[in-house]
Amino acid sequence: MRVLVVGSGAREHAILWKLAQSPRNPGLFAAPGNAGTAAIATNLPIAATDLEALVAAVHDHGVDLTIVGPELPLTIGIVDRFRQEGLRIFGPTKAAARIEGSKSFARHIMRDAGAPTPGFEVFDDAGAARQYVRSQGAPIVIKADGLASGKGVVVAQSVAEALEAVADAMENRAFGASGERVVIEQCLVGQELSVFCFTDGEYVTPLVPACDYKRVFDGDQGPNTGGMGGYSPPPWWDTAMERQIRETCIEPVIREMARQGSPFTGVLYGGLMLTDDGPFIIEFNARLGDPETQLILPRMENDLLDVVEAALDGSLPSVGLRWSSACAAGVVLAPGGYPGPHETGKRIEGLAEAEQDALVFHAGTAVADSGTLVTSGGRTLKVVGLGATMAEARTCAYTAADTITFEGKHYRTDIASFPAE
Repeated sequence: MRVLVVGSGAREHAILWKLAQSPRNPGLFAAPGNAGTAAIATNLPIAATDLEALVAAVHDHGVDLTIVGPELPLTIGIVDRFRQEGLRIFGPTKAAARIEGSKSFARHIMRDAGAPTPGFEVFDDAGAARQYVRSQGAPIVIKADGLASGKGVVVAQSVAEALEAVADAMENRAFGASGERVVIEQCLVGQELSVFCFTDGEYVTPLVPACDYKRVFDGDQGPNTGGMGGYSPPPWWDTAMERQIRETCIEPVIREMARQGSPFTGVLYGGLMLTDDGPFIIEFNARLGDPETQLILPRMENDLLDVVEAALDGSLPSVGLRWSSACAAGVVLAPGGYPGPHETGKRIEGLAEAEQDALVFHAGTAVADSGTLVTSGGRTLKVVGLGATMAEARTCAYTAADTITFEGKHYRTDIASFPAE
């Protein structure tokens, strides 16, 4: 069997790493992949959004199954295009991927499903949006409706900040067409949590949780990033919480998507806020998260290939998806200056030593003409430690992170630093 994973980040490296463990020994391809995926798969120099080239590559290489990592190809219809060709692909259709691609669509789905969601209003007119902000006061949340690479959300602590966010999105077009419409939401306070499930459009597997760190500096200081690390599972997670979130936040949305004619097949990623009034859904994503994938797949006890095929075949209940009790802690190594301008082409050393005790997933890496591994982007590497306790996992991750060197290396030092169990 031959499997193609679409994408180029650490998430896709982790998916391929997990697939490579399958006893079915699949042949693996990545498009476009990175320096890490090249060690376990054949990299194809095709952009994740070049749907016609991807279709041709699947035909040319005899690929039996495609798994989509990033959100953008999903929202532009890669699943629909592959199905037109009769090709087997794992992920939601363009219509279903709107649950990530349009925050207003997602909010209305949640409301129709009766799922717990913060109060919200949707605006296409900047003047009306400003009037609403003034009437509601602060704190308040301003969100660009479309995809904005994680940068289209402002949690405004003052009315002035909220008005500036409206202007940036709707008038200054800071997020292009994605900000032509905004969703303005009630600001919730509590513990943030990410949960993931596989679904065939009806059945929802048991949830697996993770927590990540968005800010670039220790103590949640500095600008937001794509994620500087995380851990799984949280020490306060239990079966009662899993059941409550699945039954109130996830399953009603899956049923509502099907009822409205956009059944969701793939991985549904719920971003939640655990408040004093219970869990509320902050957002949905239509795929595995990054950096969460690197934390949860090492804890999956099943063959990922079996799980994906069962979701496509409508036989997920027979899989018996299981997550180990092991703890995972992950640290992102980034170049100095990230998420702002930063230099690339810096030589990376110490990987072999780090990989003796930890997992290292590549994101912004490349092989230079000299054959050496160098930095090539923002989040460069994700180092994951595993352990029987979170303290063990954290020690493993940071020991390995310290072993890897490149000029300007930066990472947070407080990942999973809550009191030991």
